[in-house]
Amino acid sequence: MTSPNAVVFGLSGTDLTADERAFLRDADPLGFILFARNLGGAAQIRRLTAELRDVVGRADAPVLIDQEGGRVMRLRPPDWPFAPAARDVAVLYARAPEQGIAAAEDVGRMFGVMMTDLGIDVVCAPVLDLGLPETTDAIGTRAYAADPETVATLGGAMARGLMREGCLPVIKHLPGHGRGAVDSHKELPRVVADLATLRGQDFAAFRPLRHLPLGMSAHVVYSAIDPDSPGTVSAPVIETLVRGDIGFDGFLFTDDISMQALQGSLAERAGAAIAAGCDAVLHCSGVLSEMVEVAGAVTGLSQSADTRWTRARAARHKPEGADIDALAAALVAQFQDGT
Repeated sequence: MTSPNAVVFGLSGTDLTADERAFLRDADPLGFILFARNLGGAAQIRRLTAELRDVVGRADAPVLIDQEGGRVMRLRPPDWPFAPAARDVAVLYARAPEQGIAAAEDVGRMFGVMMTDLGIDVVCAPVLDLGLPETTDAIGTRAYAADPETVATLGGAMARGLMREGCLPVIKHLPGHGRGAVDSHKELPRVVADLATLRGQDFAAFRPLRHLPLGMSAHVVYSAIDPDSPGTVSAPVIETLVRGDIGFDGFLFTDDISMQALQGSLAERAGAAIAAGCDAVLHCSGVLSEMVEVAGAVTGLSQSADTRWTRARAARHKPEGADIDALAAALVAQFQDGT
């Protein structure tokens, strides 16, 4: 059986256009990623996720979403439940460690219940980047804390909650975006810290969670190992740092290749990311002409990527079926009511 192609596409709106449908049928992407522009009510989202899988003829084609809590939630109040930012969970953890861990896991469980009901099975969270004085506001409160132990503990709890309810988490942004002082959506961050510092701090947030099945790369230059290329398109970063130092052998998505931190055409970016060791590229704009270009630059999953993807799918659990209303009420009480 032929592997799907090594790309995940965004879409233009709440319904597939005829042109999108024809393109996706031919392009056979691994999966899809949804943004606010794709999301109406629950019934519409269920129809869309079902149609996406039907178009590619794979009932297990992954549907991804960014749903971290705080300001990065594609499904957000008032139509969907409140969830705290990672930084707020860490503040609770500093005051009451057991409550903080439970809250992080509850966020994951609540999102897992929501997504499973909607046909979404991959959540691009937790963020394991360190929150440092120089960290760009694009990360900001999305980062739990400055110390790797807190980050790994709370990120691990959120990931555990997602997996308990049938969703796969994506740890990001490997091997660490926290020292990036600029927003990689707009320009290229450069990290000048030496490898000893990175290994002792930044990578230490990821290493305890290296067993998780999915990860996302960082569009960041790490001058200590490759002063010329962002991590996403750098074989030394992917192979030496992500696969080697951190020990992550899960399936590695790129961050969105449309972001301005990367140079070259979209086709060149996609090809470079796969050549560097990423398993699949994310293209998120939903612009069909761009999607056609990217599709022409990728092929089926490599043998190693296919093995990793098979392993990731096998890591999905049957949902436990948590009470989403109870979880949502508890999080509001802890983080909005000040109790």
